[in-house]
Amino acid sequence: MSIKRERLRVYDMTCTSCETRVERSIKKLNGVLSVKANYTRQSTIVEYDEDLCSIRKIKTAIRNAGYSTEKSNGYKIIGLLIIVAAIVLLGLNTSGFDMDSKLNNASYAVLFIVGIFTSIHCVGMCGGIMLSQSLLKESKNKFQSLQPAILYNLGRVISYTILGGIVGAIGSVFSLSIMAKAALQIFAGIFMVMMGFNMAGFSIFRRFNIKLPSFACNNKNKNRTPFLVGLLNGLMPCGPLQTMQLFALGTGSAVKGALSMFIFSLGTVPLMLTFGAISGLLSKSYTKKILKFSGILIVVLGLIMGNRGLSLAGISVNPLNLLSSNTEETSGNIGNNTSSNNNKSSNSSDTSNKATIENGVQILKMTASSRGYTPNVSYIEKGTPVKLIVDGKQLNSCNSTLVIPSLNKQLKLKSGENVLEFTPGSKDIKFSCWMGMIGGTIKVVDNLDSISGTSGDSSGDTSSEPSSQEIKPSIYGNDISKVSTDRLVKKAQTSNKNQEIIIKGIGYEIDPLIIVINKGINTNLSLDLTSFDNPESDFFIKDMYTGDLVKEFTGKKGIVELQFTIDSSGPYGIFYDGQLLGLIESVSDMNSANLEEIRNKYIK
Repeated sequence: MSIKRERLRVYDMTCTSCETRVERSIKKLNGVLSVKANYTRQSTIVEYDEDLCSIRKIKTAIRNAGYSTEKSNGYKIIGLLIIVAAIVLLGLNTSGFDMDSKLNNASYAVLFIVGIFTSIHCVGMCGGIMLSQSLLKESKNKFQSLQPAILYNLGRVISYTILGGIVGAIGSVFSLSIMAKAALQIFAGIFMVMMGFNMAGFSIFRRFNIKLPSFACNNKNKNRTPFLVGLLNGLMPCGPLQTMQLFALGTGSAVKGALSMFIFSLGTVPLMLTFGAISGLLSKSYTKKILKFSGILIVVLGLIMGNRGLSLAGISVNPLNLLSSNTEETSGNIGNNTSSNNNKSSNSSDTSNKATIENGVQILKMTASSRGYTPNVSYIEKGTPVKLIVDGKQLNSCNSTLVIPSLNKQLKLKSGENVLEFTPGSKDIKFSCWMGMIGGTIKVVDNLDSISGTSGDSSGDTSSEPSSQEIKPSIYGNDISKVSTDRLVKKAQTSNKNQEIIIKGIGYEIDPLIIVINKGINTNLSLDLTSFDNPESDFFIKDMYTGDLVKEFTGKKGIVELQFTIDSSGPYGIFYDGQLLGLIESVSDMNSANLEEIRNKYIK
């Protein structure tokens, strides 16, 4: 007897129960003395008699169990592309319009699709249990042959639904605070992303898993009916099911938790019902590849859940914000951009208004409709009591509860007027629906008179142009093309090893619009905000191409002195309250820079 001990790599294990399947398959070989599989390390240690068994036979047994001994990265690349696309879609679909149909329903649809793909896992892990129930007795007709499988799956669906209702109720029975609900959703999102990456074949999170008991894959039928076995089978702890339970927990509602698990379980039914018919056609290696896509969808659900939690916490995460600002702001139209700073109410993507003051109280109006909350940006004055009136015009399951994290307030909306009173501090107030999918911002300013926007009734057509009295004239006139280049574009002044920039803030604009500097030289910026409207806000200087931050500061009435060095050539934007005010053009040789060409590059 020649005893040998080998460690083999085993890929495509999706949860700890896969260890049992690998071990069981290898133990069937003659000459195998012991075997220990490890999901975290993606390997198995086999001790065998070399005279009776071989590495080739062991690898064949691993492949017959539905796993592989060779690594493949093709599906990881596809998965990454899908995840990137999902992140972009999240940015597009969290901008404040009707998300009930576009994201909420899509989430339930994704749950159903996840169920379909996860049913591959169900077939691989516990399909034998269902098959044993389907062959309990001879069938006299087609209905009898289907009846055990139908009863088994009915039991699973009922079990999943009840379990979803129970875990969903946990989040509501204790009257969790807004921040607790947000933390719960963020935690669920993180766990789902980790589980999804594991299922998709990424090893980074493999050490974070819940060990499954061995009976999960060893259930044997005795005298139980298929329906009862289905009920018990639905309670078995498996990786995808644990993930869906956390999703249901994050809903904070027994009804929504039950509905989520019900839809997920329905997705697992079709393949389980047809398992007997397709088992001979669908190879185990192919099912593992399909299961990877189930993991990617789990990641998408985790991103959605985590994004909702962040929104509930008052943190606005839109991955397209930077991209859209860079694309728009480098397109070469600074002149029009500066004019739009003063005309926010005419921007269709940022419908804003400001409060009116009646008897010492600010009246701010908002509408809840199928479009979301309108306007999604409003202005109030700090320190003055606010009466927020929300007109519930078209309420749905998404916009029916208004959540304001910073005030720890939840306003359950009804048809007609809904009132919430509060006194604002100095920080902006973010709000969202209870699901964290639609929302906006109430901006707090020192003086409402400095804001040019519509006031009073916010339920009207937000695309209408404000009156001429509300628009302050630009310091560059109505036609910037007629303004001379030497006023719009100027070069920095050099002295010794430094260069000096002098910029004046006038109204809502700066003079000049573009400053040309030498790269790699220390720059002293003098920003005079004495005549600038409402300067007490955040200013940023950042790379227009990469978004890298060069300088951040808070404005004030008076002169702000700054020092910084820009090492690369290219445009750097000066931003105020999210709006582009002007550019710093960094060049290799300022003396040879053509100001006319720079003007034509950015100003039309």
